Amino acid sequence: MPSKGVRVFTYIAVAGCSIELSVPKQTVVRNELNTFWNGDLEVDARNIDSLFNKKGRFSFKVLSNGRLVTEQWIDVNAITGNASGGTMDTIASTPSVFSPNNDNIIVTYGFYEAGQGHDVLPNQHQCYIAVAPNYANWQGKLAPPGSAQEGKPFNRLVLPSAHDVGMNSMQSSDSVLKKVGGAIATSLVGSHEAVAQITDSVSGPAISLVAPNIIFSLAITQKDSLDAMLQIGARYFEFRPAHCHKTILAAQALPDRLYFQHSAIPGMAYDQFLSDAVAFLLAHPAEIIVVQLRWDGVPAECARPSDQEQREYLDAALKQAQGQIVAGGLDDLRSSTIAQLRRNKKRLIMLVSVDSLSTYTDAGNATLNGDSIVAAFPKVLTAANERGKAFINIQCQATAANITEAVVYSVLDAGTTTSCIMATKAICDSKTLPWCRDNVLRTCDNNVLVVMMNDFIDGATADVAVQLSKQRLEQ
Repeated sequence: MPSKGVRVFTYIAVAGCSIELSVPKQTVVRNELNTFWNGDLEVDARNIDSLFNKKGRFSFKVLSNGRLVTEQWIDVNAITGNASGGTMDTIASTPSVFSPNNDNIIVTYGFYEAGQGHDVLPNQHQCYIAVAPNYANWQGKLAPPGSAQEGKPFNRLVLPSAHDVGMNSMQSSDSVLKKVGGAIATSLVGSHEAVAQITDSVSGPAISLVAPNIIFSLAITQKDSLDAMLQIGARYFEFRPAHCHKTILAAQALPDRLYFQHSAIPGMAYDQFLSDAVAFLLAHPAEIIVVQLRWDGVPAECARPSDQEQREYLDAALKQAQGQIVAGGLDDLRSSTIAQLRRNKKRLIMLVSVDSLSTYTDAGNATLNGDSIVAAFPKVLTAANERGKAFINIQCQATAANITEAVVYSVLDAGTTTSCIMATKAICDSKTLPWCRDNVLRTCDNNVLVVMMNDFIDGATADVAVQLSKQRLEQ
């Protein structure tokens, strides 16, 4: 009988929690702490009682001491392999869940629909689930004011990071497509081999129809609000602020202000990012955020802000703090203790294109299974490479958007529910995060800040970074 597989990846960092996974006539329960587990469940036609409707439900429940935190589900057709309906039928409909039971638990999860499968991307549906504490105050708890830990250098910490933080929704892009039309998508993404192949394959009107899929598959790397990312635990962000592409400005498709730019695809507004970051710091007085401005990959058609414009945006955001928060810089990051940063109110550290060590390479991160990423880690993370760097950026995410066949499939044969970025999330995390947990203390200089960057920032990434921070503070 036909069947369709669902590969599930779980991680639990809160005692008393469990994850119950179900398909017709099969239930699996996971409750091990701090364990990266993955296993296969099968939606099998023989286990579906109906003779004509061969859809079976895949669902998961998260429980805390027996109380339901969340339940999510989607129907899987055992014959066609397609998944639809339910609460996980689009990536945008799977934001992180904050426990309604006042027990400070966050469930981060995602679902990739494999459809009938493809020889490049996974043939099984993919689902990841992480259950972790609400880490809105994790720095304050690891290094409480007045503690010995607070007297340690800030660069002892390992900061979780949301890769391309500004690409967390289609809001800006949708406004552009609505005003200008889908044909602009090819101009916004730049010289991308996959897009060239797509435009060679379909007509002009068809390009307009698939334009949202092109942008989603190439650029959307997060699905939570900035405040949610911060509560998940993220404390380092790279932001590429620039004005919109000249074509967008000419059409007045968006207000002329600074936006996160992925190539020329506009994302989160920079003033909103800064304002939300400052608001979070005001609400969490022991936390410290690091932001680095960069412009790699931003085309010349997107004007970069001058130094004065950067200062104006930052000053406007800090105004709401009324002197309670001031901006720090590279020297503060390198030489200050956690206590000094708090005492001097420098809890928003702003960097501009500083010299850091990144594990990312175009070839190594263009993977569908994460093996080449892990293989590169020990080669890059050496004492010689780390010497003199402002910080170390361990990039855990794959760049499937650099694999032409994967992007073409995501755009033409599928849609925004089957992003090639989401396709690689769970399988790569199951390898990169355990490696970081087991090797960062050994391979990274204890006096250099470490960043752990990931797509779709999640509780497992945050928990590994927080536990590493605790260990480094104890050294």
